[in-house]
Amino acid sequence: MKIKKLLNFRLLAGILVAASITSCGKSNSNVSTATGWKINDSKGGFQYNTKYEQRTPNGMVPVEGGTFTMGRVQDDILADWNNNPKEMYVQSFYMDETETTNIMYNEYLYWLRTVYPQNNELYQEIYKSAIPDTTVWRGPSGFNESLISSYLRHPAYANYPVVGVTWLQANDFAKWRTDRVNELALEKAGYLKKDSKILDAASDSHFSTDTYLVSPESVYGGNSDIAYKGKGNKAKEGDRNLYATQNSGLFTSQFRLPTEAEWEYAAIGLIGNREYNNYKGRKKYPWDKSSKRKKGKPIVQNTKYANYKQGRGDYGGIAGWSTDNGDITNAVKSYPPNDFGLYDMSGNVAEWVADVYDPSIDQNETDFNFYKGNVYYKNKIGADGKIVVTTNETVKFDTLSTGKLRIRNLPGQVSQEVFDPSLLDDNVQSGLGGRIKGEAPTPLRKATLYDEKSRVIKGGSWKDRAYWLDPATRRFYPEDQATDYIGFRLVMTKVGPKSDKRKTKN
Repeated sequence: MKIKKLLNFRLLAGILVAASITSCGKSNSNVSTATGWKINDSKGGFQYNTKYEQRTPNGMVPVEGGTFTMGRVQDDILADWNNNPKEMYVQSFYMDETETTNIMYNEYLYWLRTVYPQNNELYQEIYKSAIPDTTVWRGPSGFNESLISSYLRHPAYANYPVVGVTWLQANDFAKWRTDRVNELALEKAGYLKKDSKILDAASDSHFSTDTYLVSPESVYGGNSDIAYKGKGNKAKEGDRNLYATQNSGLFTSQFRLPTEAEWEYAAIGLIGNREYNNYKGRKKYPWDKSSKRKKGKPIVQNTKYANYKQGRGDYGGIAGWSTDNGDITNAVKSYPPNDFGLYDMSGNVAEWVADVYDPSIDQNETDFNFYKGNVYYKNKIGADGKIVVTTNETVKFDTLSTGKLRIRNLPGQVSQEVFDPSLLDDNVQSGLGGRIKGEAPTPLRKATLYDEKSRVIKGGSWKDRAYWLDPATRRFYPEDQATDYIGFRLVMTKVGPKSDKRKTKN
């Protein structure tokens, strides 16, 4: 009996050793470690991108996440006490290296008026809802009429940051950019007809990421000559892998406005300075300087770290002795980047961020990916149980406080609605804030200048004093209004590991 047990033990040990040798050898990423079945078998079965690697999107730079002290202002000259220092952590993300420029926004406008021809009254409203308000340059006691007609369109301002854009318009631009990037990726991979994005996009027959993912047969108006079944339209009858899915790794994460925490973390740029005091948030400006003055030189010669207002009536110094070489905004990349490689995180224009403004952010708030303003949406389901895709006949507009119209979903996009609206009060029905029913009502307070439609803006602008260059300072502005000193840039969540740095081998 003992000999038999010993033989059995040796046999088991041999099997384990063989298994360990196999596992230590060259692994096959196309074989399931769960079942041993082949992945991506040419005969069919489970399809999955086992070699996916996220690449930095065009125009963006990677921002490695980490911990920082949010809200640590060096001065509180306004004494509004809306910034209590608190330790926060943000995940890694990608961020536009510059603010969104006029040429970038004009590409969006061109697409809209091309896909939605302006000889249609409905399409005229769609286009008008996206146009920046160029009259923001007009003031009661200033003469800026030339900027009204030239700043957005003229090639001289092509690489200047777009202004006159509301928070709502910035979000619409982000959604459009997501769709265009995904459309190109699918075309390159052979799932869409080549150049269909230019030649065949019209009205509700265009590409929408959400539509493709939930109802790919409906994209491009259901035209199967454009939305291919299988790569190169070579899928055979009965194939189960007709369309690209999230498993393919072809779809990018959504472009979006940064949260306040992400923006502030990126602006400080702690990665380039590991000293303890700076790590705890002691840097006053996004560049690694304790003041705006270079050591040993007069301030008028060396304030070209940012474009901001030097003092009353001083937006750019005297002729021949410029302090920042900009009287209004300036072309992006005119000043040195911070340690993350981001330009104009202070000065030039202030920037929209995603958050609803709340002056009281206390220690009880979440310390991981902090954000205020969550309202969740779901795809609208029709009476037939299918996803509802917006058409020309079902387009809906919202009327803003300015009297302008804003389209909810473009024709061709999936119609969405607030998730479980029965739990939300009337302020949330438009998806702009509010509270859950059943919660204790907010205590009565005096009238304020902000509400659930006030959004945080960060960073100083060309017409702001140096105080606002501190990344921790915060202000607010109505989400459906625009001005000549607020622009925006977009971010994208990084999927997978925090950092792409390879581990060093011992």
